[in-house]
Amino acid sequence: MTSGFSAGLLAEESSPYLLQHADNPVEWYPWGQEALERARAEDKPIFLSIGYSACHWCHVMAHESFEDERVAAIMNQHFVNVKVDREERPDLDQIYMAAVQAMTGSGGWPMSVFLTADGAPFYGGTYFPPQARHGLPSFAEVLLAVADAWQNRRQELVATGRRLVEKVIQESAPPASPEDSPLDPETLSAAFRVIRGLFGRAHGGWGRAPKFPQPMTLEFLLRYHHSTGDALALAMVTQTLEAMARGGIYDQVGGGFHRYSVDERWAMPHFEKMLYDNAQLARVYLHAWQVTGEAFFRIISEEVLDYVVREMTGPAGGFYSSQDADSEGEEGRFYLWTPARVRDALGEAAYAIIEAYRITESGRFEGQNVLRFAGELGHRPELVEARRKLYAAREKRVWPARDEKLLTSWNGLMLAAFAEAARVFGRDDYRRVAERNADFILSEMLGPEGRLLRTWRGGQVKLNGYLEDYAHLIDGLLELYQTTFDPRWFQAAQGLAERMIQHYSAPVGFYDTSDDHETLVTRPRALQDNAIPSGNAMAASVLARLAGLASEPRYRQLAERSLASMQSRMARFPLGFAQWLIASDYVLSHPREIALVGRPEAADTLALLEACASGYRPHQVLAAGLPDQESPPLLLGREQRDGRATAHVCFDSVCQQPVVDPAELETLLNSRA
Repeated sequence: MTSGFSAGLLAEESSPYLLQHADNPVEWYPWGQEALERARAEDKPIFLSIGYSACHWCHVMAHESFEDERVAAIMNQHFVNVKVDREERPDLDQIYMAAVQAMTGSGGWPMSVFLTADGAPFYGGTYFPPQARHGLPSFAEVLLAVADAWQNRRQELVATGRRLVEKVIQESAPPASPEDSPLDPETLSAAFRVIRGLFGRAHGGWGRAPKFPQPMTLEFLLRYHHSTGDALALAMVTQTLEAMARGGIYDQVGGGFHRYSVDERWAMPHFEKMLYDNAQLARVYLHAWQVTGEAFFRIISEEVLDYVVREMTGPAGGFYSSQDADSEGEEGRFYLWTPARVRDALGEAAYAIIEAYRITESGRFEGQNVLRFAGELGHRPELVEARRKLYAAREKRVWPARDEKLLTSWNGLMLAAFAEAARVFGRDDYRRVAERNADFILSEMLGPEGRLLRTWRGGQVKLNGYLEDYAHLIDGLLELYQTTFDPRWFQAAQGLAERMIQHYSAPVGFYDTSDDHETLVTRPRALQDNAIPSGNAMAASVLARLAGLASEPRYRQLAERSLASMQSRMARFPLGFAQWLIASDYVLSHPREIALVGRPEAADTLALLEACASGYRPHQVLAAGLPDQESPPLLLGREQRDGRATAHVCFDSVCQQPVVDPAELETLLNSRA
């Protein structure tokens, strides 16, 4: 063992992903000064491996290479080896993913990057096999080639690293388009035309295999349909949502969506389940139900949320991060069925399930079946009971591992889903889930001066919060306020917004890291939406809404400057900038700002609230209650009319005559500004 290395450095970490590698023969370090200083002292390059605990191919490479004594010996001799959980450190993941994509044209996890001791990347890729195949060199060959180049062609590597860092910095630079130009509705229309042209008409969705749910794109299309009445926008949403919910990408027994489909038909999933996917998809199905009235969409939304309560919620109210794709060393084993196993679980009732879920003797996945629903839509009690019995039988299997770290941003996404579902579905149990989660985050994840921290596990909370942590939690708190009208949730959201502005502001928009964050090769600034909305896009979204509740034009100005700067990218590449489109749609919609003055429990107040909540209303914010100094400023100075609960509706800085009649309020809300 090389001198200066302390065995088991990963054993002290909180990340389940890092803990999975604590016993490798590789001398792993967590990211930090100790690893960087050792690389300088021993004049070695750094091998940086980035992944996450539910990543199937991360497990494969770990088993093939990191557990191999021969490969580990090469790594230990020639490199300082660093493991990073991408979910805990999105800043490092973003920087080095951009570098790998610049080098190779693609990216993914596990990510394998070679760095100088200053953190500059000079070579990288993703998964490397143990033996050369399919045009990929073996991992050992890569290690030895990089070690040789470090000894004999170092200046070339250093120059490559310098160029890559410059490219990464350019990618995160503020957009070139002018941020002071007005938002143009044509941006939304241009984006829609691109989305329409890329739509997969056979099976819904966008892109070829592997095929990912794209909840932000679906949300934008629902809003576009709401604003324009375009029937095709809605048809693309409903076809995609139905196909996904029928397919293998949806867990037909336990609820919840898997990460993606390996085919175009949504039939064969990659089996990991991520909190952020299910948070966003639960809301899309909820909104689709509001728009269409189709009960199937509500059923799926509630099944997803019920799955999260049952399997992904900690005892204190925090939401866990993910469930693994593998169990007992096999991908998908937990989720697969044969006709015999179904008959064992259901007896005579098995035939209906075998037919409805396309279960065959030959199977489609190594002789077994991923369940796909081929029956008629609708609530069939016999199928519900059969699925309950299948779930009980499946519970006896060895469960996939669960990543029980809690991430602030992902919790914010799921908080928003539960808060809105509580309001829309009238589910008081969902409200309690949302309130417990918000209480947990605000009590456990706030550090000194009310600054957010990133990750919590087993009582250990650490790492500076990122922009996405602030933006997504603000979104969840705003939804919770508009469900409960407890002013503490609004106060918390506004306080976080002020700290976000103070510590993350860029010349236009925001940086992903705070002004007192660890110095890296560049200060990252993600603009493109990925599996979750970018911090910048969500910041624009929440500031635009908060501007109405807080009566604070500064928030709206910050949002509009950021959105204006991104218009060309939204129009040209809408699938990568869908949350930006959602935020732009809101700002351009003449959003209703509703101040409802009345006692929250009074019948006349409840009648007005019901009018505000009827149907799909993506272009409004609502404050309710009796004005006091804790209330959102939107309520302040508003009065009741004739002693009755009264709604004050404003848009474009113009307030309409106050109304007390629910039907009159609904007419006003439905009118075009």
